[in-house]
Amino acid sequence: MQKTRYAAAAVAAVAALTLSACGGGGESADSGSSGEAGGGESLRIGIKFDQPGLGYDEGGSYSGFDVDVAKYVANELGVTEENIEFVEAPSANRENLLSNNQVDMIFATYSITDTRKQTVDFAGPYFVAGQDLLVPTDSDITGPEDLEGKNLCSVTGSTSAQKIKDQYPGVQLVEQPGYAECVTAMGGGQIDAVTTDDIILAGLAAQEANAGKFKVVGNTFSEENYGVGLPKGSDRCEDINAAITKMIEDGAWEEAITSNTEGADYTFNAELNPPTPAPCA
Repeated sequence: MQKTRYAAAAVAAVAALTLSACGGGGESADSGSSGEAGGGESLRIGIKFDQPGLGYDEGGSYSGFDVDVAKYVANELGVTEENIEFVEAPSANRENLLSNNQVDMIFATYSITDTRKQTVDFAGPYFVAGQDLLVPTDSDITGPEDLEGKNLCSVTGSTSAQKIKDQYPGVQLVEQPGYAECVTAMGGGQIDAVTTDDIILAGLAAQEANAGKFKVVGNTFSEENYGVGLPKGSDRCEDINAAITKMIEDGAWEEAITSNTEGADYTFNAELNPPTPAPCA
């Protein structure tokens, strides 16, 4: 009888220790939930919601090259797709979203510049874009020098169109609220060309409604290094760079470009891409 009581006490002690260990492990996991990658945690990632082929909101599901790179990187950081919260990141709001800790990182055609580096950090680049032209498939325009007397469209306030107009005064600048409106106007014969970064143009041309109607000229005349925007002082840069490098090496990077520009008659600039991520500061 006494032996039975001793045995029962021993079992109870072991159970208590086991519960204590489990409780301790759970507390440790919870205390690590600070938004850092790993442990089944979530990430808030800023993307564009209105750029087909790059970052596009399809009624709550998201598609595009930026989205594919973001998902790949997040997975390498230990965060599964269902634990990603995509947040709209318009160009004018990107620095504020990072500075105010509203997102953990941004993949949104976010060019790395010295001015931006003063307030945010960058990993990457994961793509090097170049300003180019989108024209009808039967157009004989091969570059900005052919735009004399032509109607060129870009978004209101865009530096892309103004850059060409400054260098080629004979160009007639037509401004629209968005690039989709520019493409629609070009389809109706009102304009002759649309200008912005080549991969943005390719994404527009690859839309089902536009397939076969337009082509990217393929004569880039600038370099835009798309980086991953991070809050100042972030410790994620090296891990993100390693993920980008792995994506390039295993072929997923090129596959993402191909699938998101299919039907656009577009080839990325092989002299600039794939890029090599810069050392982290």
